[in-house]
Amino acid sequence: MLYLPSLPEIEAARARLNGRVLRTPLVPFYGDSGGQRIYLKLECLQPFGSFKIRAGLNALLSLSAADLAEGVLTTSAGNFGQGVAYAARELGVAATVVVPENAARNKINAMEALGARILPMPLGDWWHVLATRELPGQRGHFVHPVAEQTVLTGNATIGLEIAEDCPEAEVVLVPFGGGGLAVGIASALRHVLPAARVLVAESEAAEPVRAAFAANEPTRVPHHPSFIDGMGAAAVLPEMWPLVREVIKGSVTSTVAGVAEAIRLLAVKNHVMAEGAGGGALAAALTGKVDAKVIVCVVSGGNIDPEKYAQILAGQVPG
Repeated sequence: MLYLPSLPEIEAARARLNGRVLRTPLVPFYGDSGGQRIYLKLECLQPFGSFKIRAGLNALLSLSAADLAEGVLTTSAGNFGQGVAYAARELGVAATVVVPENAARNKINAMEALGARILPMPLGDWWHVLATRELPGQRGHFVHPVAEQTVLTGNATIGLEIAEDCPEAEVVLVPFGGGGLAVGIASALRHVLPAARVLVAESEAAEPVRAAFAANEPTRVPHHPSFIDGMGAAAVLPEMWPLVREVIKGSVTSTVAGVAEAIRLLAVKNHVMAEGAGGGALAAALTGKVDAKVIVCVVSGGNIDPEKYAQILAGQVPG
């Protein structure tokens, strides 16, 4: 059963990851913030362009030799798969990543370059594997990209860094894909910066957290196709909901166009490349819906399709 990581567990994960991942910078947003102080936690600068290297490495480094001998199996839209593939390569074990058929080509190429075997499947089938952990006929120790204790703990190390670098933070905005990043960060902040509220960023393409809070239980929501990957699932996973309900203080929704504009502003104002989910937190901050003077936005990743990125920089919203 999943639980919120303790501070000693998070500190142990930080020690485990020391020298293997970046302690990413936290910098001011240089665009117009409407009088608020907005800071950017640049997880997009991690090796392979995503925070998920923390989770993937911590998960595999925590496995027993017997589990590793089976190889590892996971499901991912791309970023967690890269983290697992990298960790598997470092440890000399085989990795298989199940991806949705619409996964970004650049992310698939990156996983294959790291030695992972890729299994594409329709989005509905992929979600079934994510929800059930069942993939008949495939060998390997299954590492869940979200609802895995060592994944939460690896993600929580980001919260320690935010508290150290911005102790005046009132709100931390985190994009919500499956909830592992938001819950991990919030679990650390409850120990070291309890006054800070963690809000999740969603887009109009899918709002599972807003729906879950409204119904007081996970609720399936429509998922409208957009260029934003890594943010917006069909529902909050049942095993994640108790943790989300305990430590997440609400959600902020922005438009798809707002996310595109946030990505453009990150490039123009801060010279930072962000993917869809990576721009989600800043987009939420710029809606004007967040009541706080000091906001930290987690820029979770930078693995965006080059053609879509070019469209965004030209002021367009990719399909």
